[in-house]
Amino acid sequence: MKQNLSPLIELQKLDLRITEITEQRRKIPARLHAVEAPLREAKQSLQETSGAIDALVKERRSHEKDVEAQDAHTDKMRARLSELKTNKEYQAHLFELQMANKKKSEIEDKVLACMEKIEQLQQTAKEAQDKVRVVEEAFTKEKQALDELDRKLSNELAGLETQQRDRSAHVEPALLTRYTKLKASRKDQALAAIKGGMCSGCRLQIPPQLIAEVKRSQDLHTCPYCHRMLYWDGEGQADQKSQDKAKTSDLEVGESV
Repeated sequence: MKQNLSPLIELQKLDLRITEITEQRRKIPARLHAVEAPLREAKQSLQETSGAIDALVKERRSHEKDVEAQDAHTDKMRARLSELKTNKEYQAHLFELQMANKKKSEIEDKVLACMEKIEQLQQTAKEAQDKVRVVEEAFTKEKQALDELDRKLSNELAGLETQQRDRSAHVEPALLTRYTKLKASRKDQALAAIKGGMCSGCRLQIPPQLIAEVKRSQDLHTCPYCHRMLYWDGEGQADQKSQDKAKTSDLEVGESV
């Protein structure tokens, strides 16, 4: 049975690697999106700063127009001074002129405040532009690395899929069908080696009698817990050979004595 399972074991190695590569490639877009996050944030910050500058420029221009309108209004008020006949009218008009000048001064303060804020934000925008440049360079390098990784994985996957088709042709049809169904139901490996007296699939202890039967490889056996197909991968053979070699050496020493 081990001879029958050998092509299937090799097929599973290919399948597991194909699954691993497919999962790695599936995660690449998410990794790229995560790598791009600092760039998106830097661009968003720059955009918000630029928007704030544009809004302040419009506000400043609006205030400047108000100053011009106030100047025109004040000029008209000054022109009317010569037309006033009584001292009371003259004093009242002077008061209105003072109030108009005060209002103009307040608007001019607003213009200056806008200009100061614009200057500050322009410095912030410059820093944001520098940050975008640095982050963009880092993102470009990361993207190139991920693109290269995806290319290598894609090439490896194509080769593995070819090997998979070739290997499948060497597996008994009935055994391949069983393997395929079990792999689909388990969503991972359909075969499991016995290691340390445990099923390498579910990590549960296998009864000693079943281990002995799997070692004999006369029939196909499955794990009583996860139902994966079990096989013996030769564990312990190296230790047994070492023990036999040690016994042989002891005998040779004894004979020479």
